[in-house]
Amino acid sequence: MTFRMRAARESDLGALYEMAKLTGGGFTNLPPDRKSLRAKLERSAAAFARDDDTLADDLFVLVLENVATGEVRGTCQLFGRVGQVAPFYSYRIGALTQHSKELNRTFRADMLTLSTDLEGSSEVGGLFLHPNERASGLGLLIARSRYLFIRQHRARFADRILAELRGVIDEAGGSPFWDGVAGRFFGMNFQEADQFNAINGGQFIADLMPKHPVYTAMLPETARAAIGLPHPSGRAAMRMLENEGFNWESYIDIFDGGPTMTARTDGVRSVRDARDMALDAVTGEGTIVATGRLADFVACYAGPDAAAALGVANDAAVLAIGRE
Repeated sequence: MTFRMRAARESDLGALYEMAKLTGGGFTNLPPDRKSLRAKLERSAAAFARDDDTLADDLFVLVLENVATGEVRGTCQLFGRVGQVAPFYSYRIGALTQHSKELNRTFRADMLTLSTDLEGSSEVGGLFLHPNERASGLGLLIARSRYLFIRQHRARFADRILAELRGVIDEAGGSPFWDGVAGRFFGMNFQEADQFNAINGGQFIADLMPKHPVYTAMLPETARAAIGLPHPSGRAAMRMLENEGFNWESYIDIFDGGPTMTARTDGVRSVRDARDMALDAVTGEGTIVATGRLADFVACYAGPDAAAALGVANDAAVLAIGRE
């Protein structure tokens, strides 16, 4: 069975909506809302159609397609530059250390500071693979195809790149971090805030979020314990990001406290190490190959069916990245 990554189309709306309903909440880039998803596809189509190679507020949506059936079974998104139309907020974890001569003690207070430090970065996100396909290595294909797309269109992406990982969500669909921090100021639960942000954007955060640092010692233990932890389903994604060269530099999501990973774009392994070569010269199990620009971009695993999946000749020039 052969799968390929390709540019999303308007006709993929139904499949994206059905996958969005399976995310379980806290997945801002893939909301179960047809209007929002349609707007994403329209924005993506405009980005694919733009023919000048410059950095802009682009959104590219890619989908994983079963070549034999045409079914869409996964997706991911790339943002050219965040924080240009609406602020891009994160919490930065910091500390204040003070010394008391009278007590002969030093006190360290950890705190969360609202930050827009990451504005202007590119972002990879919205990665989702249908639950029925999760034992086949397709998550790696989705993840690494994003970096091959960046390599093919390097001028359209910034020098720093980030990835937000979903944080801890409890069995009821709530967020201990949200309940302990922002929920106290917004008068809405996590599901309501998450859905509102996914559909309407984050300006309400700028309007209502307290601007002063939040001392973590004042938070409930459940909220403190969630800081910087990925959702259990996101641990594999975190390992893949780390293998690509991403690091956690103490930035977390303001909604659920999940870690925001960052890297220098040119230092991302699949961007740095990808090589141009002939398809019939590609060897190595797990090698991913890609060809085409913008809406014609296609990526798949190398193998006997790769030429047909990519729509090229066996000796065509491709961009390849090996598993190791």
